[in-house]
This record gives sequence, structure tokens and C-alpha cells, in this order.
Amino acid sequence: MRGVGAPEPLDPFEAFVDVWGALLSEEDGARTIVVVEGERDRRSVRELGWEGPVVLVHRGLPISATAHRLVVPRGKIIVLTDWDAEGGHLAHRLRDFLESERVDLDLDYRRRLARILRGELTHVEGLFGWARRQAERRGEPLERLLGAPDERATG
Repeated sequence: MRGVGAPEPLDPFEAFVDVWGALLSEEDGARTIVVVEGERDRRSVRELGWEGPVVLVHRGLPISATAHRLVVPRGKIIVLTDWDAEGGHLAHRLRDFLESERVDLDLDYRRRLARILRGELTHVEGLFGWARRQAERRGEPLERLLGAPDERATG
């Protein structure tokens, strides 16, 4: 039971819009990278407005090779692997490989999205479709809710 005066919890889509908007505001040209598991995940992230680099954790390469590719003078590395056991394993292995390097590794967006989705969605590739359906139920275009790239830069 919530106490008197406790804020109402956001519905999952409102929380998603807040978190995804914050993620999009992290975009800093080539300085911020999003790491995903596969090409369909990359497509979903792109459809949700991410224009910066997206690096794939290649299935055929050792995770250490992917980690090595990320260790270059850059800004932040945002890990958005799937919210299943394998995605969690990949995220933590990347963290283990990169913790001794001087990189700004962010697993927080992955954790926050997992809490919002509450198991309703376990793969990043489905994120765009889920968000679009949620926006349509509200009668609003998803692009307007997320803000156009030029609106994010100024606001």
C-alpha cells in the first residue's frame, strides 16, 4: 500500500517514454555507443530514434573481441542486450571485460527498461513494435511522443 502523498506510479509506456527520452539525450555523435545482440535489435533501436553508433555482440566472435572493439577513446557505452538469461549473461561478461578499462559503461538503461517491461517483452528487437502499439492505443504517433532528433537537441 502506498503512503499518503506518494506519487502515482507511471504506467509502463509513460515510464518507457521517460527512460527512452533520457537514453536519446545521451546521444553524442560517435561518442556514445549502444551495444545490442543482433541486427533486428539494431533496427528496433534505430526505429526508436537512436542515430549514433550501434555495435553488435557478434555470435561468431568471442565476447572479448567485442569488448576490445569498444575500448577506444569514446564517451559512453550503453548496453542494451535482451532481458533474458543470455542477454544478462552477455551484459555481465561485457562488464567483466571492460571494468579494468577506462570506459563509461552503462547497464542502467537495460535494468530500467527491464523493470518497466516486467517480463512483457524480453527481446530488444520487439521494443519498437511494443512502443508503437502502446502509442497507437493512446491515439498518438510514437515519433511525437519520443520527440524528433532536433527537438531533443534543443529541449
